[in-house]
Amino acid sequence: MKERYDVVIIGGAVMGSATAYFLVSNPAFDGSVLVVERDPSYSKSSTALSSGSIRNQFSSPVNVRIGQFGVAFIRAFAETMEVDGSRPELHFHESGYLFLAATNEQAAALRENHDVQRALGVDVELLLPSDLQAAFPHLRVNDLKLASYGRSGEGWFSATALMDGFRKKARQLGADLLVDEVVGIGRRGNRVTEVSLKSGSRIPCGFIVNATGPRAARTSEMAGLIVPVEARKRTTFLFDCANSPEGSANVNNGRLPLMIDPSGTYCRPDGRLFMAGTNPASDPPVDFDDFEPRHEEFDRIWTHLAKRSRGFEAIKMAGMWAGHYDFNALDQNAIVGPHSVVSNFIFANGFSGHGLQQSPAVGRGISELIAYGRYRTLDLGALGHERFAMGEPLPEKAVI
Repeated sequence: MKERYDVVIIGGAVMGSATAYFLVSNPAFDGSVLVVERDPSYSKSSTALSSGSIRNQFSSPVNVRIGQFGVAFIRAFAETMEVDGSRPELHFHESGYLFLAATNEQAAALRENHDVQRALGVDVELLLPSDLQAAFPHLRVNDLKLASYGRSGEGWFSATALMDGFRKKARQLGADLLVDEVVGIGRRGNRVTEVSLKSGSRIPCGFIVNATGPRAARTSEMAGLIVPVEARKRTTFLFDCANSPEGSANVNNGRLPLMIDPSGTYCRPDGRLFMAGTNPASDPPVDFDDFEPRHEEFDRIWTHLAKRSRGFEAIKMAGMWAGHYDFNALDQNAIVGPHSVVSNFIFANGFSGHGLQQSPAVGRGISELIAYGRYRTLDLGALGHERFAMGEPLPEKAVI
């Protein structure tokens, strides 16, 4: 431990660990990095409780590009993150996403998003109901108007392995990890100057990176700053099928994609089981320690899935848990980069369920801001804090 750090990252889950890795691996950065994490088990982190997915099918061009970099990085992750001969295995299942549209409005949105995605080189195709039925015979398609299918560059992987890989490599390259809790942030005018810890210590620093997920607003308030991020609960279920449709597809060697039904319910294979969730009927902010699953949502999920596929008519719950989105209440899009006035306070917040998949690109981007004073690879400026001060939201329409 040092008496002072050039960068203090508050929050050590995937976003904080990714940022630490990209900083200490950046040849233009020769400073010191400290990651402060309050819970070394990470058991209640949004990372550990996520569905572990990544996609390119977004409405915002910047999110498409973020996804494309994330997929490329994940494919090379084991080699990049090797530590002492050990390579982390993410078990990336590149089985795609399948968005279904049942109304003219939903179909129009898929077409509009498709134009954005194809212009950026995404391997995605639009399917009419007849094409959809041919590709995925288990589906009932009579009520559908259109589907959007990602043929490659999308899928799911081990969320905790991604986090652990970033963290271990960052430590090997010189980042320090401290188990403690930041309870205060010192500020002098338009600069933050130090963090105060629950243990009683104070650590001066040059930059602070807020990577505290659903607690982002509380962390920002310590510096007298405001960010519209709330903890929103999402319940995830595992279920077994009496007649599993996995293996029945006529594409991708029979493997099913992550399917998003027009109702908002999604499901994907998870080994011999399936993972599923749905949009809450009521979605208020919740307490940071509220991890009680919403059991009643399983009935809604079963109703939607049984309507969609004969393979899901007979299912049995096999497990459930609740996690939190760090929900950006303004536009459901990430907040990345410096505060518009306090320029050495860096946001990595408000991902609204996309933080895991966006961590490689965001971690790299923040490292570039600190090392070079600007983005050098992928410009994340559209996600900056300035849009709040200017009242110009950047809505992401494809939020699950």
